[in-house]
Amino acid sequence: LLLAFLPPASQISANPEGRMMSITRKTGLPVIITCDIQQNTNKYIHWYLFQEGKAPRRLLYYDLFNSRVMVESEISPEKYHAYASTWRSSTFILQNLEESDSGVYYFATWIFGSGTKLIITDKNPDGDLSPKPTVFLPSIAETNLHKAGTHVCLLENFFPDVIKVYWKEKNGNKILESQQGDTMKTNDTSDTYMKLSWLTVPETSLDKEHLCVVKHESNRGGADQEILFPPVKKVCIFDDSTCVGNKNNYTFFRNVQATCQKNNELIQWLLLDALWLQFTNTSAYYTYLLLFLKSMVYFGISAFCLVRRTAACCSGKRC
Repeated sequence: LLLAFLPPASQISANPEGRMMSITRKTGLPVIITCDIQQNTNKYIHWYLFQEGKAPRRLLYYDLFNSRVMVESEISPEKYHAYASTWRSSTFILQNLEESDSGVYYFATWIFGSGTKLIITDKNPDGDLSPKPTVFLPSIAETNLHKAGTHVCLLENFFPDVIKVYWKEKNGNKILESQQGDTMKTNDTSDTYMKLSWLTVPETSLDKEHLCVVKHESNRGGADQEILFPPVKKVCIFDDSTCVGNKNNYTFFRNVQATCQKNNELIQWLLLDALWLQFTNTSAYYTYLLLFLKSMVYFGISAFCLVRRTAACCSGKRC
């Protein structure tokens, strides 16, 4: 009965993007992950666990014809359970969560679902953990010079780090090509994260409104957060508290701080800062790898010399 009141995470078999990319729980609690099957399936539904540094592991499979769960031999049947209420939906249940249960859970019929990342933590960050967007609009100088405009969306102070950002035209369904920065911690002492995304609007679309769509576990009501950007041709320009253009025609969705800039220096700084952080992290990784390989080479040479010296000494003493 208790399980009926647990909020489920969901995957969709024929859709590469499930409705729930991640779910966060404390140790000792149960969790429910559901999958919606939007295609004709075969007889079985399989559930897998992917953990970093380990081989993928099948936990169980569900026999749709016989309504029977078959748990892998090394798995405790009290830990995992699955059932299907219809041929279009299956539910996976984990009991008494431990830190070792963290990972990405996939279901599969003919193809794999999108996966749901399960995060087990006893930390309890305070306040609203949904992404907080700050919007940067293109400048007149950029538009006149390049015949294009750059919309920038900075997302901050969210948890967990699993997030998806994409752009589209308002009232459109096509996902537009955009740029994404890495998801990084807000600062060294914080458990929250930040991400930068930007869209370059070509000359042919300067008169169109665009949406930055944010998928995240902590979004209010579980709905996608949609951030509206006005047409580049109608962007308002602030100059000593004077605004040219009608800024009231556009409603920015919740928690959005709209900032119109006279030039694109701030946007360039944000992009360069994100790229520099990414470059620093990558450089640190390869520096560590190079030092590790160097130490291994020195170890091999030293070991060879010691073995050779020992062999020579033994030969002289008739060992």
